[in-house]
Amino acid sequence: MSDIIQLLPDHVANQIAAGEVVQRPSSVVKELLENSIDAKASVIKLIVKEAGKTLVQVVDDGLGMSVTDARLSFERHATSKIKVAEDLFQLNTKGFRGEALASIAAIAHVELKTRQEEDEVGTEIKIEGSEVIAQEVCATPKGTSICVKNLFYNIPARRNFLKSNSVELRHIIDEFHRVAMAHPDIRFEMYHNGSEVFSLPASNYRQRIVHIFGGKTNEKLVPINEETELVTITGFVGKPEFAKRTRGEQFFFVNNRYIKSAYLNHAVNAAFEGLLKDKTHPSYFIYLQVDPKSIDINIHPTKTEIKFDDEHALYAMLRSSIKHSLGQFNVAPVLDFERDTSFDTPYEFKSKSAKPPVIEVDRNFNPFQDKASSVSTSSSGSGNKSFQRFKKEPAGSWENLYVGLESDMSHSSKEEDSFSSVQFETTEVTSKLFDESGEKELDHHITYQLKRKYIVTTIKSGMLIINQSRAHQRVLYEELLKNITMSNAISQQLLFPLKLSYTHQEIALLSNVQEQLQNTGFVFEKLDDGEVEISGIPTNITESEVSFLLDQLLGDLGDEVPDSSFSQTDLLARSVAKSVAIKTGVILETEQQQHLVNSLFACTEPNYTPDNKPIFITMSVDEIDKKF
Repeated sequence: MSDIIQLLPDHVANQIAAGEVVQRPSSVVKELLENSIDAKASVIKLIVKEAGKTLVQVVDDGLGMSVTDARLSFERHATSKIKVAEDLFQLNTKGFRGEALASIAAIAHVELKTRQEEDEVGTEIKIEGSEVIAQEVCATPKGTSICVKNLFYNIPARRNFLKSNSVELRHIIDEFHRVAMAHPDIRFEMYHNGSEVFSLPASNYRQRIVHIFGGKTNEKLVPINEETELVTITGFVGKPEFAKRTRGEQFFFVNNRYIKSAYLNHAVNAAFEGLLKDKTHPSYFIYLQVDPKSIDINIHPTKTEIKFDDEHALYAMLRSSIKHSLGQFNVAPVLDFERDTSFDTPYEFKSKSAKPPVIEVDRNFNPFQDKASSVSTSSSGSGNKSFQRFKKEPAGSWENLYVGLESDMSHSSKEEDSFSSVQFETTEVTSKLFDESGEKELDHHITYQLKRKYIVTTIKSGMLIINQSRAHQRVLYEELLKNITMSNAISQQLLFPLKLSYTHQEIALLSNVQEQLQNTGFVFEKLDDGEVEISGIPTNITESEVSFLLDQLLGDLGDEVPDSSFSQTDLLARSVAKSVAIKTGVILETEQQQHLVNSLFACTEPNYTPDNKPIFITMSVDEIDKKF
């Protein structure tokens, strides 16, 4: 039998490795940005075209590479970070695997320009599908510039799996945020299709977060600072009243590397226990500094998951430090029955010394003297004249208090008699809306609310059980679709415009559906610079529901981001209907129940919700008979 095992060629091995390293354009962005950070750059520019499918370029002013290093950087397992196996447990840098550039070059057209500070000229290398097309000397600024063009040009099957430009751009922005927040001392710039998306100056952690997520973020942050032998915890958590329905603003960084950890996320939620509304999630930006020996980074291809040596201790420290910060800044209520709040020292009085009280006594005071003698005594005495003298009213004039009482009582009784003679106009009831026979007929269609969740009513064949929340979703969904397409929604004007703050990315999502939102009844006065100003809202929602509705809509748009206008309209109607629909636990009057049932069966599709969930079930008389 012939041999069947053979070694793969390098270009095939690189394409297989690219499957682990490069899932989408955002993976290229992450690898290139981390290489620039390791090169000690102070300014990094990210240039993207068509969400990275056509071009991803990263330009930095870092150390640059020599001619030999520039060529070796595209070889497999070539790295400057590791020389022996033990170095894997002493990692303080980003890229260390040595497969990123080789994998990217295997599936794209790559152009590299680099120059070290001491060199007069730099090096330019062009690679297509792992093959070096050209290598020559060039004039270039100090640092490195890498262009990755036509991603997955030689693997069309992988290119077909890429999502729309809006989805891929969102992933690129997410990676850009994660890298930029971990390194506030570096200036970051991002451009998409020739327009500037972000310009983040070098600053501290707090300012970097504010620059990314908008100016209103500053007032939402509570600082955390805890230093132990095991870990140093710094960063910020959001105040409970600003918790969102989505998990967007949740970031963990370990040794300045972004990670995902459901275990640590549970610790944060445990610290916020009892402070959050139902189904809301806190915002947090937490930076952990640990000994590199105590963590294992390379357990996941994207290095976003880390194994800790002592997770239980880290869990307890993180939870207690967040609780301590929330209590220290009076965000969380303190449950101490022996504590007197009047003894709390305000911050501005901490450094001031206490002043001893001064006791002043009026030695001429005599409560047994009458009014005349006390006045003469006080005038002749040499006591403190600033005292208000005690005045004792004579007890003999108590009868004067009741003079005129009888006349007042008789006068009030006369007023009552005169008021009783006033006649009021009344509307005579001529007939009843329903006669007795009509009421008896209505009894057959009376609805009943079960467990504040279901509406039970009768039909010809038996009984109908309707989920009230899902039924209302269907009614609102079809009403919204009609309003958006016909552009005839009624808006109620607000006395004071409602101002809400969002990130630049969320503002861009709202701008895409602004026209559809206006057709539902929203009136926007302003929709830019991280702020939304609303002067009119649809008639079927209240002002307090607007923020919740838009948060829910942004979450749905962020997950799906449809391209076509019909898909956007459908998603908008579904999201708004889900947010505004009456919830389980709401008590409905009989008239409201009957109106909901009638509205449901007036819909074109009363059987299912917009998410294809059943709205009602029927039980025939035969099925009920079988139960007995």
